[in-house]
Amino acid sequence: MLIYRGFTPISGKIVCQNNGSIDNLWENVGKDMTFYFSGSTSAKLDEKGRFVLPKDMRYGLVEEGKCEFVIGLSLGGCLAIYRKSVIEKIVAKFRSMQHMAQYQKFFTLFFSTLFPTECDQIGRVSLPQSLKSAVGIQKELVVAGVMDKIELWPKEVYERNLQNVLSGKDADLAKMTEEAFALLSNESVDKPAQTAPVNPLYFTKHEAAHSRT
Repeated sequence: MLIYRGFTPISGKIVCQNNGSIDNLWENVGKDMTFYFSGSTSAKLDEKGRFVLPKDMRYGLVEEGKCEFVIGLSLGGCLAIYRKSVIEKIVAKFRSMQHMAQYQKFFTLFFSTLFPTECDQIGRVSLPQSLKSAVGIQKELVVAGVMDKIELWPKEVYERNLQNVLSGKDADLAKMTEEAFALLSNESVDKPAQTAPVNPLYFTKHEAAHSRT
């Protein structure tokens, strides 16, 4: 287990140790409440289904000196890496709804696919086969920082979504982008029409088939 001991007073860099201790180091990694994940990078799975998590993102996952986290399903057909404290907040909110019948299938899917884990000494993360299969990750993926979580996308799906937005082909996502930025200035925007509820954890059949071609 990697123990993150904070910033050295001279270099300002984060120091890692294996279950050891270093005197006179400031243990403050993972305590900055203003921190958020951002940026993206491509990664490849090795023969054991592992990929290297970027260093800055690893440090963002550190809490109480330890880089331990949870991988699970997320919205829109991707996986997510959650801080342990974020998962604790999610559980606390869901507990009040655990006896509501309409949420039982979601709770089963969500909680049965959560995997607590950590990085190895060189920053590799192992993806369970069940999660890779669920979202269609094969060899290449995109690691994207999104506020309080890190999303893991099949590379071809992420790039297709990005191009659809930039080219204006995805009108729904373009509208959501407009609404999200309008919130920053409290501008009034038309609410989107209500649609039938869908399961946000998986692709539609068409998207799943397309992502594997």
